[in-house]
Amino acid sequence: MSAGVLLLNERAEILLCHATETDHWDIPKGMADPGELPRDAALRELWEETGLVLAGAGLSDLGVYAYRSDKSLHLFAQRVASEDIDIGACICTSLFPSRRNGRMIPEMDEFAWIALDAVPRYTGRNMARVLRDDVKLRDLYRRLA
Repeated sequence: MSAGVLLLNERAEILLCHATETDHWDIPKGMADPGELPRDAALRELWEETGLVLAGAGLSDLGVYAYRSDKSLHLFAQRVASEDIDIGACICTSLFPSRRNGRMIPEMDEFAWIALDAVPRYTGRNMARVLRDDVKLRDLYRRLA
């Protein structure tokens, strides 16, 4: 089970992270540690992949979705003011070995606010499907307003 956070701002945009050495962008998410609650895992992954710290009190639990045949995704969401999130200061501290040379590199290497309607052009097909068909980003944006 993976856990992730959807951060949406007042301009109907979502925070996405570019996955290093790939062509796609993703939400901050990752596997829960043994015994770790999904909310705690989602907040930890947000911090590891972006450097952003949320208290968690404002998180909405969206539930669990079928992400891939071998993985479920527990999602949480929060509406934030874009001026409160400095994406220029985001930094990923979660490292993995580069496929090119084996050096340890950050999992995420770029961060951006992406318009909700543009998300499928950035994310992988499984994430695009979950956000479009299951989460229904536009509806979520209205609910969080």
